[in-house]
Amino acid sequence: MRPYKTVKNYARNRSIALTDTSVEHTLSAKRFLIALADVFLFIAQVFRNTFARGFEFREFFKQCFQIGNKSLGLISITGLIIGLVLTIQSRPVLIDFGAVNMLPSMVTISLLREMGPVITALICAGKIGSSMGAELGSMRVTEQIDAMEVSSTNPIKFLVVPRVLACTLMIPLLTLYADALGIFGGWMAANIKGDISAVLFMTQAFRDVEFIDFIPAFIKSFFFGMVISLVGCYKGYNAKNGTESVGVAANTAVVTASLLVIFVDLIAVQITDLL
Repeated sequence: MRPYKTVKNYARNRSIALTDTSVEHTLSAKRFLIALADVFLFIAQVFRNTFARGFEFREFFKQCFQIGNKSLGLISITGLIIGLVLTIQSRPVLIDFGAVNMLPSMVTISLLREMGPVITALICAGKIGSSMGAELGSMRVTEQIDAMEVSSTNPIKFLVVPRVLACTLMIPLLTLYADALGIFGGWMAANIKGDISAVLFMTQAFRDVEFIDFIPAFIKSFFFGMVISLVGCYKGYNAKNGTESVGVAANTAVVTASLLVIFVDLIAVQITDLL
C-alpha cells in the first residue's frame, strides 16, 4: 500500500503543479493579447481623430516648437560629432588602400543612408519620447485627462494627435539638419591632417550620391517620428495611478521607442535593398 500511496501523492502533486503552470501561462497570454489589442485600439483612435474636424492647430505648432526648436542644440552637437568621428576613423583605412579621395563621398553616403536618420531618431526617442511619456503620465496621475473626458473634451484629439503629427513632421527636418552638420563636420575633420577646400569637399561628397541614397532614408525618418510619438503618448496616456508610474512611463517609452526605431530601420533597409 505504501508504494501505491507514494505514486498517488506524486501524481496528485504533479497534476496540481501542471495546473498552476497552465493557469499562469494562460493568464500571461491573456494579458499580452489584451495589451496588444489596447495598442491597436489606441492607434486606431489616433488615426481616426487625425482626420476629424476641429484640428488643434495651436497645440500642433506649440508641439512643433517644443520638438524642433528645443532639440536643435542636442542635434547640432550630435550631428557635428558624427561627421568628425566618421571621417577621422575612416581616413587611415582609406589611406592604406590609396582611396583617400573617396572619403567625402563615403562619409556623405553613410550619413544620408543610415547614420543621420538612425542616430537622430534614437536621440529624439530619448528626449522626445520620455518627455511625452512623462507629460501625459503626469496629466493622467493628476486626473487632468479624466477631467477632460468628463467635460466632453476628447483628450486623444487635443493631446495625442498634435504631438504625433508634430513629431512625425519634425524628425525628418531634424534628420536633414543633422546630415548637413555631419557633412560639415566631415570637412572639418578632413582639414585636421590635410588641406581641402569646402568647394572641393562638397563636390567630391555629392559626386557619387544618388536618388536611392537619400529618398528612402528621408521617408523612413517619418516612420521613426511616428513610432516615437505613438509610443511616448501611449505610455503616458495609459499610465497608472501614483507618481511612480510617471517615471515608469517615461522609461518604458524610451526603451520601447528605441527598439522599435531599430526594428523599423531593419525593415526599411530590407525594402530598400529590393529596389
